[in-house]
Parts: sequence; structure tokens; C-alpha cells
Amino acid sequence: MSTYLYIVQIILGIALTVVILLEVRASGLGAIFGSGETSIYRTRRGVEKTLFIVTIVLAVLFFLVAILNAVVIGPA
Repeated sequence: MSTYLYIVQIILGIALTVVILLEVRASGLGAIFGSGETSIYRTRRGVEKTLFIVTIVLAVLFFLVAILNAVVIGPA
């Protein structure tokens, strides 16, 4: 069973990395060099909001699987 948890954790880790990179890319290149709208509050809409929610869900799932994996394996 721990093998399956490892596989799920790897898949979640890769998915989380991809979604975070997509989320950063959606903010625009101007923000990288300091000329973006970073000082103005903006509401997330559309794809940006969806990526934000997916990032939170994947992060929670990743940590839950990590804790479950630690419980299944037990103390080393």
C-alpha cells in the first residue's frame, strides 16, 4: 500500500508544481520586473481564480497523503 501512496504523492507533487508555474505565468511578465500591478488589489477572475483554487486543493491533498504515508510506514 505504501507504494501506491508514493506514486500518488509523486503525481500530486508534479501536478502542484505545474499548477504553480501556470499560476505565476498568468500574473504576467511585467510583475517579474517590478512594473506590474502588484501594488493594486485585484480580484481573481476566470482561469486565474480556477488555478488559485486548484493550487490550494492540490497542496492540501499533497500534505494529507504525506501524513497518511508517514502513518502507514510508521516510525523508522
